[in-house]
Amino acid sequence: MARIKVKNLLLRTYIGFNPEEQINKQDVVINFEIETEIAHNALMADVPEDILDYRSITKKVIALVQDGRFNLLEVLTQKILDLIFEDSKVNWAQVEVDKPHALRFAESVSITLERSRNEK
Repeated sequence: MARIKVKNLLLRTYIGFNPEEQINKQDVVINFEIETEIAHNALMADVPEDILDYRSITKKVIALVQDGRFNLLEVLTQKILDLIFEDSKVNWAQVEVDKPHALRFAESVSITLERSRNEK
């Protein structure tokens, strides 16, 4: 079993339901972790076949976030989690999305969601 972590992916998107949030993109910071199996022969051969393509997943996350509009941080987080699970090699994943400066006296607000392949 292997865990792949993508840390501090800084993107801009429309997030929030206040009028100014609907017209101005804001920063979000995304962290996700993916658990997957890596076959021993793939490790010995040092070739990308049968290995989870985290670069491709990250590019899809970037497109989803930058091209999307979201009222709720929870919805954005769930959509990223759903996108990650489109890859059949994903056994488990956790996604955390931070919205910096969402509250006046806080550095950020974040939502974390996780799921296993066998959960519905």
